[in-house]
Amino acid sequence: MTIMLALGAGIFFAAYKARHMVPPPVAEKLGLRADISEIRAHQIPILTSQLAHSDLSFSAPVFIRIFKEEAELEVWIEDDSQFSLFKTYPICNFSGDLGPKLREGDRQSPEGIYNVTRDALNPNSSFHLSFNLGFPNRFDRSHDRTGSFLMVHGNCVSVGCYAMTDPMIEEIYVLVEAALSGGQHAVPVHAFPFRMTPERMAQAAHSPWFGFWEQLSTIYEQFETTRQIPTVEVIDGRYAVN
Repeated sequence: MTIMLALGAGIFFAAYKARHMVPPPVAEKLGLRADISEIRAHQIPILTSQLAHSDLSFSAPVFIRIFKEEAELEVWIEDDSQFSLFKTYPICNFSGDLGPKLREGDRQSPEGIYNVTRDALNPNSSFHLSFNLGFPNRFDRSHDRTGSFLMVHGNCVSVGCYAMTDPMIEEIYVLVEAALSGGQHAVPVHAFPFRMTPERMAQAAHSPWFGFWEQLSTIYEQFETTRQIPTVEVIDGRYAVN
């Protein structure tokens, strides 16, 4: 049995080192992942074509919204100073309940307003691909919230992150990377507990997080009205739209 396991492991790692020689369906079953250059080569032509069908451009600025309750991640693309919805992706997995992340180890996925810069991208992630949300941000720190390595990534497992399937994170990652390479300083990511309609907010009126959610609701509503990303500041420990 030991010999068979050793042989199996040897075959697996030999295949891993020579992934380009393994047929893609076989590689996928073995859990072998393409490197970022292969992912770009595969995704860029597909995404460019899909965007063109909606009169959108590859490498244009990107905006992401996350909704916990609906388990959805939206990717918006800028078009003539406004943003148009490109795709809505199902979130494969996230941690915790509705409400913000409070402390390291609480296994809670964050809610709030984040910005993803180039140094947040990790093409060599253990979770296929990832980008760091930047938790804790200025608002989180003003409330003594702690945590680290809160990301959007692949592999469909979460201990505080927003996890996607690998094919979906490839699309999202490549779009974010292209926008940042194309001149966007940072990709905003707005993580909401739910779609913050007046009706849903009324249902949440007795939640201990209602005051926090009211701040996020103002940001949500402004984008819904204008299709432009609000300028958000933190003033006296509160999110404020400028």
